[in-house]
Amino acid sequence: MTEVNERVRRLGVLGGTFDPVHLGHLVAASEVCQVLGLDEVIFVPTGHPWQKLGRELAPAEDRYAMVVLATASNPLFSVSRVDVDRPGQTYTVDTLDDLRAERGPAAEFFFIMGADAMRGLGTWRNPQELLTLARFVGCTRPGHEMTAEMMADERFLRVEIPALEISSTMCRERVANDLPIRYLVPDAVADYIANRRLYLT
Repeated sequence: MTEVNERVRRLGVLGGTFDPVHLGHLVAASEVCQVLGLDEVIFVPTGHPWQKLGRELAPAEDRYAMVVLATASNPLFSVSRVDVDRPGQTYTVDTLDDLRAERGPAAEFFFIMGADAMRGLGTWRNPQELLTLARFVGCTRPGHEMTAEMMADERFLRVEIPALEISSTMCRERVANDLPIRYLVPDAVADYIANRRLYLT
């Protein structure tokens, strides 16, 4: 019996602290999914991000729960616990290694990030190995573009995202100042933050 080759699945990976997850994250994931014809976008909340050392984060389980609530209505979105469950600091190279081990060889990964953050890729752990594990998708924001060098490299892709000037920092500050965050985050996330009394000073 001839073995049928499994179709390569195109998988987006959106990692982040998601502290909290907001509509900008969801719009970026949806737009990249559509533009690149992805089969799925995997949201990966960080456990202990090395870039955020010294800043107090909401507990990883709360951040994970908020992402599950935010993505539940979209069948193309899933949430992974690989970074939450791995001990020690979170590095993207480990995230992609773990996802590749989970999803097998019939998967092509596209790591989604802000185009401005791409400029710092060289400072991440094992940057050369990173570029063998996934292609990197730069989501453009107003006033930020990818470098000409990156634009000429097939390992980097650029996707324009409808401008949504929302950030997790803005959401945390609004909660701390008793200002509403509805329509900045999904309703279920706003309710979760209020019920868990997150981000209060």
